[in-house]
Amino acid sequence: MATQEVDQVRVGFVGRIARSLRQGDIGSLPVLLGLVLIAIVFQIANPNFLTPLNLTNLMVQISALGTIAVGVVLVLLIGEIDLSVGAVSGLCAAIMAVLSAKNGLPASVAVPAGLVAGSLIGLLQGSWFAKLRVPSFVVTLAGYLGWQGVLLYVLGDTGTVNLTDPAITGIANTRLPLWLGWALGIVFVVGYAVVRWNERRRRGLAGVKRESLSSLVVNVGVVAIGTLVAVAVMSVNRNPNSTIPIQGVPSAVVILLGFVVLFNYITERTAFGRHVFAVGGNVEAARRAGINVDRVRITVFVLTSTLAAAGGILAGSRLLAVNQSSGGGDLLLNSIAAAVIGGTSLFGGRGSTWAALLGALVIGAIANGMDLLGLASSIKFIVTGVVLLLAITIDAVSRSRREVSGR
Repeated sequence: MATQEVDQVRVGFVGRIARSLRQGDIGSLPVLLGLVLIAIVFQIANPNFLTPLNLTNLMVQISALGTIAVGVVLVLLIGEIDLSVGAVSGLCAAIMAVLSAKNGLPASVAVPAGLVAGSLIGLLQGSWFAKLRVPSFVVTLAGYLGWQGVLLYVLGDTGTVNLTDPAITGIANTRLPLWLGWALGIVFVVGYAVVRWNERRRRGLAGVKRESLSSLVVNVGVVAIGTLVAVAVMSVNRNPNSTIPIQGVPSAVVILLGFVVLFNYITERTAFGRHVFAVGGNVEAARRAGINVDRVRITVFVLTSTLAAAGGILAGSRLLAVNQSSGGGDLLLNSIAAAVIGGTSLFGGRGSTWAALLGALVIGAIANGMDLLGLASSIKFIVTGVVLLLAITIDAVSRSRREVSGR
């Protein structure tokens, strides 16, 4: 009897996957498979890829990119784009650095000032787009150019500002005590299980089709295994040759995951989140339903720029400095690519903040693995571009299948 039940669970689970593939609702499956493939390829090429030291460094390296990508996910959900996030991240980090290093203000003032600057930039750009009906592409493209100029002005002749305040440098470089890392991991798993169980129970009470118990167990099990394995990896002593152990979950990773979880809750469990998806799905239908479309758009742009500021501050903290190239280079394109590769639709109305984490992991893993192999930057750009193109193609094909199956 027990064997029959296991077979039923397995057949039901496989059947749901097959049905989702036929309907184009593939979710994060391609990204997860891609991450597994990337890990296998680079581990074969270089045995150091899956070591605790490298995996922990990878998570810290993507913390700023992932944080900015969370904001990009939000703006993509309403069917718009923000091309200024890279420049905004650099400018807000520079504001924090100048206030701290040059003006002697404490971190409790400098860091919030950088975040507020990001919020005000988002308010300006969002209002310009929503109220004056100037396309978001044009508004944020102007911001991309203009905020870089403001960055150079804020930094002044020095060009580089070194961060020495321990409270600021510790934002990304602190390692949590082992017990706290495990406690946070367990709390996250329990919280996830409770949320999924309550959602299943409410749908059952409402007479709506609910998730099967087997699917719930599988989902919670996968999350639990992934979370606890990640904590275990980051809890390993990453410098065994030294008398001072280097172990514990880095604070940058906790901050990134905190943003992902927080905005996942906002988008999926609140009225504002439902309005975001409604605006991204069909603006006119959302307006006729009584949703204040302009307010939703402005709020999203404020959140996007604030998260860009947070990402810039994380990057400055990790690198211990802010300079004229902060927020430049390929940061903008990688943050957009991370959101799209992770599964957020460019057409609006579909995606999750978890896409930011998954996409950042893909981009970070490719860059990290190629660095270990000593490959040229040109190869990294080519491979990342191919991965991005594949992700967009999958999104377009999935969208077509959903439209066909919905007829």
